[in-house]
Amino acid sequence: MSKKIVAVTACAAGIAHTYMAAESIEQAAQKKGYEVKVETNGAIGAENELTNEDIDNADLVIVASDIKIDPIRFTGKPLYVTDSNDAIDDSEALIDKAFEEAQVFGKKGSKVGKVQIGNDKEKTTVLTHIMSGISYMVPMVIAAGLILTIANLYAFQRDDMGRIVEWGFNTSTQMGFLMSKLYDVGQAGFTLMIPLFAGFTANSIADKPAIAPAMIGAYLVNDPEFLDAEAGGGFIGAIIVAFIVGYMVKALKKIKWPKIIQPIVPIMIIPFIASAIISLIVLYIIGNPIASGMDALYSGLTALDSNYAGAPIILGIVCGAMIGFDLGGPINKTALVFGTTVFTDTLAKYGINDANFVPGTATQAAISVAPLGVWLATILFKNKFTKDEKVSASATFGMGLVGVTEGAIPFVAADPIRMIIANVTGSAVAGGLAAATGCRFFGGIGSPLGTFIGYIEQPIPFVTWIFCVCAGILVTALLIGIMRKPIDDNVNMNLEESYNG
Repeated sequence: MSKKIVAVTACAAGIAHTYMAAESIEQAAQKKGYEVKVETNGAIGAENELTNEDIDNADLVIVASDIKIDPIRFTGKPLYVTDSNDAIDDSEALIDKAFEEAQVFGKKGSKVGKVQIGNDKEKTTVLTHIMSGISYMVPMVIAAGLILTIANLYAFQRDDMGRIVEWGFNTSTQMGFLMSKLYDVGQAGFTLMIPLFAGFTANSIADKPAIAPAMIGAYLVNDPEFLDAEAGGGFIGAIIVAFIVGYMVKALKKIKWPKIIQPIVPIMIIPFIASAIISLIVLYIIGNPIASGMDALYSGLTALDSNYAGAPIILGIVCGAMIGFDLGGPINKTALVFGTTVFTDTLAKYGINDANFVPGTATQAAISVAPLGVWLATILFKNKFTKDEKVSASATFGMGLVGVTEGAIPFVAADPIRMIIANVTGSAVAGGLAAATGCRFFGGIGSPLGTFIGYIEQPIPFVTWIFCVCAGILVTALLIGIMRKPIDDNVNMNLEESYNG
């Protein structure tokens, strides 16, 4: 009788890594002759959910996740916890290691991956909590961004050179009124984005009682009127609030409350106490210093951009390189969030004409470079890729066109050093060129298609953006072709025979 494996996969964005990890585990398990069922916890929620019967019958449970997954339902089963990249890189080795090292969940004092059982201590990292918050924030960013894009397309009036000459809504017409309201909807999404992130970062630390206080605190730390300041605390303020609330709630949960009030402790007592305390902390202790720091940061970035011609280019290169480094991982997400935050915060503070577009534009210019660069390399250097890799490149091409940088991960997993060098260099070129040419990304798709789908202000309409992105793609493809060795024809013949056999 074959062994049975159940698994759960999840990543911060809940888009690419989640499903690539699931597919990799399924293929590896089937190749080894095991029965397998994988539950994905993506942006859409849990799919292909594991039933109690699935878990009861399983010989092994694998959790391949970059965010916090509650393991309580796996009590009594051999459990192995890792991240999504391990599953994508080599699932066969992962399964072998899991069978060797998995420990029964619930056994007092045992360690299962990042979780220590029996003493209520979690070995999760700061990054784990932040990535959990980001996973809930991403759908809000995408939804609000697309709605703003639709509204902005109607509001921006361009001259023959593609420059904005007027911005605004004619609310005397039905369409103008509708678009002005859509703009308000998009702005509301960006206003809620940071409190949502803080709430679920705190939730990762201390579970549901921490959500409301963290959201309230993050909203207040980003409200200049409440702080009586020039600007809010931005994303940094939300992170600080989330961790203060998370560990405060964790401490409050350890108090031995009287039995008579225990039923209302998690839904009333703890949220009330934590909300009141974090509000006072924001108002009297951390709010103004953080707001002043963020104001200085944004003012400094704006001053650098205005006074030093090379500053935007350097910032664009750095942000672009970060996008290409780990393809949807923590560094990639940090660059994306930084770009989005700088854009939204400076837009609110300085207005549309003086907002800082450089980081956000550079990250969007770079986001499709790695997958499309790999695809182009398979076209230009056919003798350096196996037939299997050429087939995979077709899927990579599709993901790249819609701005999903994770499409290049299988190629990076197979040849990390050379691929990372090529991806980082090409992405840096795209980000630097976008900044150097003065492109301003307002919304849409971060790929060559973005020049048609969305709104990008650029010196030469349509052409400049395509040039910047395609230059990065070409650099990545050329570096891959230069660094990779030709594939022996016998390799392709053996692969072909294995498929036919």
